[in-house]
This record gives sequence, C-alpha cells and structure tokens, in this order.
Amino acid sequence: MVRSCWKPSGDGGDDDVRGKVEGLLWYKDLGHHLYGEFSMAVIQANSSIEDRSQLESGPLSSDYMGPQGTFVGIYDGHGGAEASQFVSDNLFSNLKRFAAEHQGISENIIKRAFTETDESFLSVVKKQWLSKPQIASAGSCCLTGIICNGMMYIANAGDSRAVLGRLERATRETYAVQVSAEHNVNIETERDEVRSRHPYDSQIVVMKHNVWRVKGLIQVSRSLGDAYLKKAEFNREPLPQKFRLPEPFFKPILSCEPSISTHKLHHDDQFLIVASDGLWEQLSNQEAVNIVSSNPRNGIARKLVKAALREAAKKREMRFSDLQKIEKGVRRHFHDDISVIVVFLNPKLIDNTSLWGSPLSIKGGGPAIS
Repeated sequence: MVRSCWKPSGDGGDDDVRGKVEGLLWYKDLGHHLYGEFSMAVIQANSSIEDRSQLESGPLSSDYMGPQGTFVGIYDGHGGAEASQFVSDNLFSNLKRFAAEHQGISENIIKRAFTETDESFLSVVKKQWLSKPQIASAGSCCLTGIICNGMMYIANAGDSRAVLGRLERATRETYAVQVSAEHNVNIETERDEVRSRHPYDSQIVVMKHNVWRVKGLIQVSRSLGDAYLKKAEFNREPLPQKFRLPEPFFKPILSCEPSISTHKLHHDDQFLIVASDGLWEQLSNQEAVNIVSSNPRNGIARKLVKAALREAAKKREMRFSDLQKIEKGVRRHFHDDISVIVVFLNPKLIDNTSLWGSPLSIKGGGPAIS
C-alpha cells in the first residue's frame, strides 16, 4: 500500500486537501500560493524514496514582521534519506530566523541558511557516528527558489534545476530560461572549477564507470551532508570501506555553498519549474516548458512526471504501461526518484508588496510513501 506522506497545512480550501496517490506517484494537482497557483508531484523509484520537496507561502521571517513570499525547495538525497529529511525539516526555519534578524531576504541570508543547515547536520552525524556510521555518507542536493517583493532568488547546491517559462511577445511563444547553475562534474566547466579548488590533487575528479566523479565516488561537487567528504575525521572505520579514501585530506572536498542567481520578475515571466535531476535526465528545458505552456494548469506537475516516464520507457524500448508495473527498487534501473513543483506567476500579484495570505506549508517525500 502506498500512502500519502505529504502534510499540507493552511486555512482550508483546496490548499488544505491532501494530495492523491496513484501507484508510486503522489500529486497535488492545483493549489494557491501568494503570487498565483502551483502544482506538485513526486514519483518513487528507489526502494526508499530519497527525494524531499516543499512549498511554503506566507511569512519569510520567524517574527512575522518581515517580508511575505513563496519558498520552494527540492532536496534530492543520496546515500539514504537522512540528509534530505534534515534539510526539509530545518532549512526554511533557518532562513526565516536569519531573515528576521535582517528584516529581509538577500544572497547572504540564503547562504547563511545553507551553511547553518549543513553544519547542524554534520553535528548530528558526529553524535550518531559510532552507532550509525553510514549517516556520514548521506547527502542531499539542495535547490531553493524564493519569490519576494517582485524578486526571485534561486539557490542551488547540486544538480537539480530551475527553469523559468518566459513569454516572447513577438512570437507569442514561451521559451525556457535556465535560472540555476549545476554542480555535476560531468560538466566540463564544473570539473575545471573543482580542479582549481584542489590544485594539488591530481585525482580530485576521475572517470569511473563511464562517468566523472569527485574522488571516484560522487558526481556532484556541492551538497548538504556528505560528511565523509567534508571532515577527515569520518574518513576511517566504522565508515564502510567503499566510502573511505586511501589518503587523508586537509580541507573539505565538497562544498555546501550554493550558486545564487537573482532576477527581477517581469510580467512576461509566466511560471517556474523546479525539479530534481530525475526529470531533466528525460526532458530538455524547452520540452518541459512546452508541456507546461500548452496544457491546463490543473495536474501539470503530474503531466511532467508522466512525460518523463514515457521517455524513460521509450529509451528502454518498452511500453509505458509496462514500466508502471515495475516495483520500487527495481524501478531505479529505469529512472530516478522525480520531484517537480510548478509555480505559476500572476503578474498582477508579483508587484504587490502589501500582499498578506494565510501561511501554507506542503512537504513531499518521506517514509510513508514507501
């Protein structure tokens, strides 16, 4: 039995209704946030789902006196779900606390929230190290989007992706604008960046199983968690041998610092798609934008997930209906966990700095979905 583990909270209406479950797929077809509508969906592929996601709309500071806005997060876990769950539980509250101190949102506030969340998780790893050493190899990519006071902040550590759908008035077509930077060493520029940060380590990135990996272990160069690649004290027993490096290291190999882009929203900015890399492995930016712009909003996140699954089935020369019958765990050989949030932007609301809505919180992923 698959149960919904998403726990919406709000003031009633459609935002307060739990999502629906269809096999390994959870979806909330349509809800309302401060600046328009949204749609969410997640499909499980792993034996235990490692993706987490959330949407928060309302106060962006803990004292309720600061800015109002909408926050979205996609946390793609690896090595277990401990890190992605911790990020889901703590990142937004850390952001609100720092925003309250400074009465606003800024790049520095966002970076502080990432750093605080990462350091807090590494403290948990240290406490549990002897009883649960595998937690040192748990990590999470982390992509967040914040819409506030006519601005959009995108912060990313890892290889999830945010894509903006923007209307071209001359052609009346909607085109894709990628608004996040990715930290995957299969991208040549990212390999160069990692090598420049570790000039004395000729093996900082190596090809293994036909893909580039940091120290032959992991494809992403930035993440939250992954204590075993940030603190040398965990590079020893009882950490499983497959995660241990043969030589000591003297500075963190992975970074938790996000790449941040800031955009002043324009009336032609129609929607934002944020998703884990499981979606982008199957669909291009423009393909995803075309699907959103040419279909009804109701159920659009679910439609994106199913479009990705159809592509995954096509690559394996199998029918979509046959892919849907494959159980979790085995399903991972065909596609990854996929989490998608589509945030529609109402131009009449974007520039309104006096908006005040009831707080809304929706979180996705978790043990109850498995």
